[in-house]
Amino acid sequence: MRHGNKNNALGRKKGHRDSMLSNMACSLIEHKRIETTLAKAKALRIYVEPLITKSKEDSTHSRRTVFSYLRSKEATATLFRDVAPKVAERPGGYTRIIKLGSRLGDAAELAMIEMVDFNNLYSAKEKAGAEVKKTRRSRTAKTGTKKAAGEAPAATAEEPKAE
Repeated sequence: MRHGNKNNALGRKKGHRDSMLSNMACSLIEHKRIETTLAKAKALRIYVEPLITKSKEDSTHSRRTVFSYLRSKEATATLFRDVAPKVAERPGGYTRIIKLGSRLGDAAELAMIEMVDFNNLYSAKEKAGAEVKKTRRSRTAKTGTKKAAGEAPAATAEEPKAE
């Protein structure tokens, strides 16, 4: 029974699990998006989001705390230099998990975990989609009015000439 057991062991012992999550967190901070299994992605989200929250306050204590989890100078520096300023106003929810389907070999559920503020595809689509819709609506309304207004005077101008 797993009463009160809140962590997912992921089929590994504690040392191996901690090292794996640390390495995955470093990869996520470096690449801003990684593909893994769904269970590992959910465990990684629980592991990395408190570190991102801790990085909002740039102090020696928070840097040392984050470094004790990540064990990588480069990842810690990237987290405090690049990630923290971009997520400064966000109150939480720094990562997004997108399910990708199942793996052919063992039918494990795959997922992509990414940092929300570093995805330009969704923000560009939403902005472009909103602009296109507004443009289409205004063009349709204006084009329809211009055609109707433009055709009517041309037709009346041509009719007197024909008569």
